[in-house]
Amino acid sequence: MDCWSPITMDDEFEKLVIRMNPPRVTVDNASSRKATLIKVDSANKRGSLLDVVQVLTDLNLIIRRAYISSDGEWFMDVFYVTDQHGNKLSEDDVAERIQQSLGPRGRSFRSLRRSVGVQAAAENTTIELTGRDRPGLLSEIFAILTDLKCNVVASEVWTHNSRMASVVYITDEATGLPIDDPGRLTKIKQLLLYVLKGDRDKRSANTAVSVDSTHKERRLHQMMYADRDYDMDDADFGSASERKPFVTVENCVDKGYTIVNLRCPDRPKLLFDTVCTLTDMQYVVYHGTIIAEGPEACQEYFIRHMDGSPVSSEAERQRVINCLEAAIRRRTSEGVRLELCGEDRVGLLSDVTRIFRENGLSVTRAEVTTRGSQAVNVFYVTDSSGYPVKNETIEAVRKEIGFTILHVNDDAHSKSPPQERGLFSLGNIFRSRSEKFLYNLGLIRSYS
Repeated sequence: MDCWSPITMDDEFEKLVIRMNPPRVTVDNASSRKATLIKVDSANKRGSLLDVVQVLTDLNLIIRRAYISSDGEWFMDVFYVTDQHGNKLSEDDVAERIQQSLGPRGRSFRSLRRSVGVQAAAENTTIELTGRDRPGLLSEIFAILTDLKCNVVASEVWTHNSRMASVVYITDEATGLPIDDPGRLTKIKQLLLYVLKGDRDKRSANTAVSVDSTHKERRLHQMMYADRDYDMDDADFGSASERKPFVTVENCVDKGYTIVNLRCPDRPKLLFDTVCTLTDMQYVVYHGTIIAEGPEACQEYFIRHMDGSPVSSEAERQRVINCLEAAIRRRTSEGVRLELCGEDRVGLLSDVTRIFRENGLSVTRAEVTTRGSQAVNVFYVTDSSGYPVKNETIEAVRKEIGFTILHVNDDAHSKSPPQERGLFSLGNIFRSRSEKFLYNLGLIRSYS
């Protein structure tokens, strides 16, 4: 007689429930003048909300409003979305892709991790790096990979609180195939770890190599959370305190929820960042309201632990605040945005980041992609002390790399400080908008 482990049985039961109750997706372009309405409902399971938000984010959709309800065995999420230009979706294009990704053909939300925003395991080898950030670190990492005959296909780099996390996808320079030789992988790990540690980070630097599929942005959040970037001193916080996200965490004793309110300047992927963090911290979002129709975003979540209990201590409450603030700031783009587009070649990243280092530039964030034979890379740079880069330095770098290859796009990401406002709670909005909306959908009994 075969013996099944509890994990296997739970997994099979989850698959059975989803087969019996496949996700249903409704895409409605008629109900709102300004946005496309997307409704998703399904049997409830842990991580469903994050899976849906992840798909919408990876399709580059802007979520203007959202209403979340997942009490009991069923959940229903409602999203008002536009494209990146603020237009409603084309039913023949993006809307159809959403249907295919989230609808019954997707079989389960788990399969989404392999279909959207995920680097295929069979195509590349994945390297994950965390360590203390310093000027020139990225240049040293790419130089080592080039020296070891590795071709960087894609990469994303985040920095926050003097820490760095990066997911790098590589192939063998000669064959273009994933690298799976254990001896070679061990050498890659050892040399990268040596660079990450330097002379100041003897204990917390880390490298990992795998051929598993991964959603790089979720992994970056998980890596920085594991690196505890949320409880380290941030020298930039004092000088930019007006940009600090406003987060409150309070218990609603009579309902048994912990209520999280968040307000900060809106930006793409903000909802993904906050939902990802709450999920990875082992919280379940039972209800939520998101409003991001102006320069500022307001989010409210009703959460509990997986065992149904609310936040139970002051230390835990402060940790939730710190982690959400960190999740928002990790993706904040500090510095001048430089866009590189040109013919890809082995060693290109090593050469470009070396030129940055030689001119005193520090990379605060990077997105590296390859589209066919073209390298399409974005770098955010400051000077080595974290201050804005002088125009003459940028022009010197462009001259060395090539004016037609490296472009400056600083205006698109210039940030204005939020308007001064008093303390704000989404409680009234939740009652007047979200609860009434969910009541009309039949998801709650009363909103009075």
